Amino acid sequence: MTGNAAPGNRGNADRRVRRTRTAIRRALMELILEKGYEPVTVTDLINRADVGRSTFYAHFTDKQAVLFGSLEELDFLRASPSADGPLFAFSLAMFEHVREQRRLVRALLGRRGGREVVAHGERLLTAAVRDELLARGAAPSAHLDLVVTCVVGAFMAMTRAWADDEIVATPAELNTAFRATVVPGVRALLERDPGHRPVG
Repeated sequence: MTGNAAPGNRGNADRRVRRTRTAIRRALMELILEKGYEPVTVTDLINRADVGRSTFYAHFTDKQAVLFGSLEELDFLRASPSADGPLFAFSLAMFEHVREQRRLVRALLGRRGGREVVAHGERLLTAAVRDELLARGAAPSAHLDLVVTCVVGAFMAMTRAWADDEIVATPAELNTAFRATVVPGVRALLERDPGHRPVG
């Protein structure tokens, strides 16, 4: 008899690991919505997830590690660069995803979320917007960085306000407002850049 676990036992162990990690991440989301990220303690997470302290530390080092594990859910803010079609065509799909994951987005990006989460979301979206503009012929420059900052700021502000119920709109309405406001401004700003190459 070998020391290796049988395949069935490994599968059961994997499922238990996933269930435990999911319970702890869900507990963090619930607690953020109730009292914000900063006041949440590891003891709060243990009590809410109904796991032992040793079990918690077998999966996460601290509450920040739980938070970073939850950030994987924000990958919808990562878009593939597009060199053709309308500018920022990813926006409608992103707004629709926010509606589908409203509770999660409210916890992570809303006013009760931690600064680390918002910064992470902004980094993902910044990379997506910058890559798209570069793919369309924009020249790398400090001016381009300013344009990207404007686009990301507008999108994140709308997303956070919507997730927190500060504005009422459908994904299509949000998308129309975002595009009507941002796209003409982006074109105008890029055209003022001396190193500008036409953006599709």
